[in-house]
Amino acid sequence: MLTKKQRIIKRFFDFVSALLILPFLIIPLFLLWLGATLSTGQNGWFTQQRIGRYGKPFTFYKIRSLKGKHHVDVKEIKNSETAFGRWIRRTKLDELPQVLNVLFGTMSWVGPRPDIAGYADVLEGDDRLILEVLPGLTGPATIKYKNEEALLMQQKDPAHYNDTVIWPDKVAINKRYVAQWRFAKDIGYLWKSVF
Repeated sequence: MLTKKQRIIKRFFDFVSALLILPFLIIPLFLLWLGATLSTGQNGWFTQQRIGRYGKPFTFYKIRSLKGKHHVDVKEIKNSETAFGRWIRRTKLDELPQVLNVLFGTMSWVGPRPDIAGYADVLEGDDRLILEVLPGLTGPATIKYKNEEALLMQQKDPAHYNDTVIWPDKVAINKRYVAQWRFAKDIGYLWKSVF
């Protein structure tokens, strides 16, 4: 578990770096929002409730990539996805608005990915260790499962495979991340994610 000093270092880095980066993202964010709005026929800015630190819900920001409801079964994504949406999902540009989550302190650059209700918020025992840190844009589990969507689409029952194979593995990876946290490791995960 992170010490108070480690939490301060992590949050200081998140806040300052997000503040410095945000001015350079205003125009790209506007263009992504416009492209998503035109391609989906809906507001290109997408918000959703996700589970954050201590199991508390927060508002999560993304660029809309799917027509209709955004949280669909993995098998339905192909039918709901626009060409523009496919591109921003593949390049991860749909995640760019989460810089605001980092700035506001509901997310960190590095940490367990925030999920919808029914996963992190129902963890028990030692597994709840992952709720001691802010969720992140990237992290060791995110890097390992960077092709998670493609992996799930190969399964006969994607939801069952996620719940019995991927999710437990992510929990184990994220528990190690929290227990062995080092600032240098966060920088390493950011580097791997970008490059």
